[in-house]
Amino acid sequence: MGGNKIMAAQTILIAEDDPDIRDGVRILLAGEGYHILEAENGTRALEIFNPEVDLVILDIMMPGMSGLRVCEELRKVSTVPILFLTAKSQESDKLLGLTAGGDDYLPKPFSFAELSARVKALLRRYCVYQGKGQVAAQPENLKFISNGVQLALDCNRVWVEEREVDLTETEYKILRMLMQNPERIFSVEMIYETVWGEPYYYTSNGTVMVHIRNLRTKIEADPQNPKRVCTVWGKGYRFVNEEQV
Repeated sequence: MGGNKIMAAQTILIAEDDPDIRDGVRILLAGEGYHILEAENGTRALEIFNPEVDLVILDIMMPGMSGLRVCEELRKVSTVPILFLTAKSQESDKLLGLTAGGDDYLPKPFSFAELSARVKALLRRYCVYQGKGQVAAQPENLKFISNGVQLALDCNRVWVEEREVDLTETEYKILRMLMQNPERIFSVEMIYETVWGEPYYYTSNGTVMVHIRNLRTKIEADPQNPKRVCTVWGKGYRFVNEEQV
């Protein structure tokens, strides 16, 4: 919607079947000024989700519809940031969540300080790069164009060969960083620490790889043979300014 918008309390949807965890998260985040919606299962989460939701916190292991399924359904209609909570901390479970379209992952048990930090980081990136809750600002003058891709610098909008594609805010931030520095090689460590805003660990490699793979499926004609976001073996990734034959 155009025009000025008064900043309201940000809305967070929590989907968690454990009432104790759900209550704890609600109390913490409500105490920090967020408006909270609660769902005890995945089906209910999809029922109450609406465009005003700024962040979704999903438990992966819920009876009936899993958090992964909920995430997949949400990604059909929204790029809202999604934070997974799960009792499983194996890297394979993390990658499943990210492949489904999640933006971050927090294994149980977690500290409320850590949860709060993750929530704030996701919301900050969403507001800055999605433009939600912000005053609209010269969208036509803030585009970066290269190699058949147009990227709006003030909001999460991307066009490939004149066709708009839907990116998650994490995919958008990766692409923006690469496109604004064409031909520069970014290491996985640099991408992770810039986009996720957290210290890099070796296990972060998989997280970056999944998001690069998802990004390629959306902006490359042949994701298996990328011509835009290219791998520089042993060094990282770069955005190719023009298609190279």
